Amino acid sequence: MSEKVRIGIIGGGLMGREVASALSRWFVLDNYPVQAELVAVCDLAEKQREWFRQVPTVKLLTADHRELLASPDIDVVYVAVPHNMHETLYLDVLSAGKDLLAEKPFGIDLKAARSIAAAAKASGRFVRCSSEFPFLPGAQRAFQTAREGKLGKVLEIHSYFHHSSDLDPTKPVNWKRQIKTCGAIGVMGDLGMHTIHVPFRLGWKPKRVYAQLQKIYHERPDGKGGMAPCDTWDNALLHTEVEIDGAEVPLRFEMKRLAPGETNSWSIEILGTDGGVKYSTKEPKTLWTFQRSKEQSWQRTDLGFHGPFPTITGGIFEPGFPDCFLQMWAAFLAERAGKLEGRFGCVTPEEAVVSHELFAAALTSHEQKKAITL
Repeated sequence: MSEKVRIGIIGGGLMGREVASALSRWFVLDNYPVQAELVAVCDLAEKQREWFRQVPTVKLLTADHRELLASPDIDVVYVAVPHNMHETLYLDVLSAGKDLLAEKPFGIDLKAARSIAAAAKASGRFVRCSSEFPFLPGAQRAFQTAREGKLGKVLEIHSYFHHSSDLDPTKPVNWKRQIKTCGAIGVMGDLGMHTIHVPFRLGWKPKRVYAQLQKIYHERPDGKGGMAPCDTWDNALLHTEVEIDGAEVPLRFEMKRLAPGETNSWSIEILGTDGGVKYSTKEPKTLWTFQRSKEQSWQRTDLGFHGPFPTITGGIFEPGFPDCFLQMWAAFLAERAGKLEGRFGCVTPEEAVVSHELFAAALTSHEQKKAITL
């Protein structure tokens, strides 16, 4: 009989509800070695907690995370809260002897990220960080193509996450728009983990960075008839250099909250002397590949439904966000059980710390208007 893992959530908002959805569909995973069950939810807001009453496996609803962590009936905790609360709650989870799937960016700043990573190592608990989009079939194909060395000498890499949620200046302020809750790294903390996951997993970690950061709207409606300050970065372009096979290669990261025409687009493009590959969630079934020949052309492949972990879903269908979110959870629990078996895994604490080192250097680069060595 497969192992059953009992899961608790701290933070019952948008992403907490996505977890409930994913775990409620766990049976679609085909011959998966672990059972997963949502058993407890903590949120300060009663309205948020009440939503989870419709989940039949949930036995505990509480406003006190300490009550959730004291339960002996919980093995793994997922935490999705504002960045300023990451360090305290993640350390509490580890102190309670629970495994942790942490939300990005793994702490409000580099100091917090290092503190969490050190605590994870000392505790011996299994800890990973959330990043869903690389688990889509097209992203996986791009990763495999690059890992297998099919592109020749790598010329450049472009990894980005764009959306347009903040284009409207009348949109009320929220916690992601203020340094005290989101952190000084701003949009890099909000979207950056999605962009670094594939390059970092390929071993491409920046040696230096030159950053261009933008604050577009400096205030927004506060929802009470007044205006509130917005002091986080809205858009970030990070021009970096990585070493691949002894050569320095440009790798550009882009994270934008104000990207006209983009609802929520994750993309990776890798170009080499013998070939290229690019994939974007704007075209979720489409993989573009290039092979060097006398004529310059890109080939379009219509992808099916094939994630790292097989499901009952027919291969002709189109994947979406709930599917890559489920695949991320499958990767997390498989690796926790020692059964990842070479498949793509979630962001590690070490990778999360390196991402914070990059984002901290980007702040310095923008301030000093020069490239910063990492």
